[in-house]
Amino acid sequence: MKKIAIPYKWELVILLSIAFFFNQADRQIFNIVLPSIRNDLGLTDANMGLIASIFILFYALMVPVGGILGDRIKKKYVIVFSLLIWSASTLTTGLSFTLIQLMILRSIATGGGEAFYAPSANALICEYHESTRATALSIHQAASYFGVIASGYLTGYIADHFGWRTAFYIFGGFGIILAAVLYFRIKDTSVPDKLVIASEPEKRIKELLKVFFTKPTAVLLTVAFAGMIFVNVSFLTWMPTFLYEKYNFSLARAGFDSTFYHFVAAFIGVFVGARITDKLAPKVSRIRGLVQMISLLIGAPFIFIMGKSDSMLIVYFALAMFGFFRGIYDSNIFAALYDVIEIPFRSTAAGIMLMFAFIVGSVSPYVLGIIKPVYGLSKGLEFLSVIYVFSSICILIAFLFFYKKDKV
Repeated sequence: MKKIAIPYKWELVILLSIAFFFNQADRQIFNIVLPSIRNDLGLTDANMGLIASIFILFYALMVPVGGILGDRIKKKYVIVFSLLIWSASTLTTGLSFTLIQLMILRSIATGGGEAFYAPSANALICEYHESTRATALSIHQAASYFGVIASGYLTGYIADHFGWRTAFYIFGGFGIILAAVLYFRIKDTSVPDKLVIASEPEKRIKELLKVFFTKPTAVLLTVAFAGMIFVNVSFLTWMPTFLYEKYNFSLARAGFDSTFYHFVAAFIGVFVGARITDKLAPKVSRIRGLVQMISLLIGAPFIFIMGKSDSMLIVYFALAMFGFFRGIYDSNIFAALYDVIEIPFRSTAAGIMLMFAFIVGSVSPYVLGIIKPVYGLSKGLEFLSVIYVFSSICILIAFLFFYKKDKV
């Protein structure tokens, strides 16, 4: 029987998709078991929001470092190192007994470890995929959705039956094994040497900053992305708790319901968005950004409904539609950015984009943790819809006035 060989460029997407699955699964564990950790260790809602905020903030501060490393050394090594560090930190988070230990192991170590992954992974995928760029990145992005869904249910189930610590041990252990697999299977760049700029690190950083900040399109896409991250970090952190407390769900059901409807719809949306833009990009130069802008604008009302409604059926519908349009947006996050950024700078540019976005997003869990006892989570979730509208306006401005000049 003839053996069917998978082209390496698609094997790479599969391998990195598995890694991204664990990246997002490990990130979501804390959000699912947040009530259990809070009650077990005698912490407050503000404490829990602070832990989540420091995680996002440290991720934001370290992600440009990961981006620079991805443009200076082999991306394979950066990816494997990142996976190993965040998995080991996830495993040891299960050993925490105090707020300080959670901040060190969860917020700093896990957040810092995860920060090195995305810039190198997305840039490496794009080096092997040109005409299939959005599709390849969408497959990679879709893996993160399944990571959140799987973590949402499995973590809740494990916590309900074996305690919250066991969930950290299991997911962290599997990640360490995966790091060894990726070390032996991943190849590095496909970009010819002549496209790599050989310069001192200081000179290279100055070159990148000049390239990035002299292109208003890149800046406005980054501001829009920051708004989207602010909304999504708030949603992922507090939605399980919202369902757990408002509807008296178990941890397993709250974890599952808060992620399943949203991310299954996002999975559909990410491929719809990729299909549209990969097909139309050669004919309509602004299509990636325009699709992102429209998806945010249409998705905003469903975020409001999600927090406002008292009907579970309507909440599930709003979760799904919010997810569908979020997926369409996600399909072109980096594909749109790379339209205006040259190949040698893409990893670092992604790092800058992620840094700014997650610095902005880092305050959202803490802010909602403070708002929750005063106004309730419903009001906080309703407010997030305004941020989506703001982000869509930023993209509209970029693609009406600056994209044609900035495109590479």
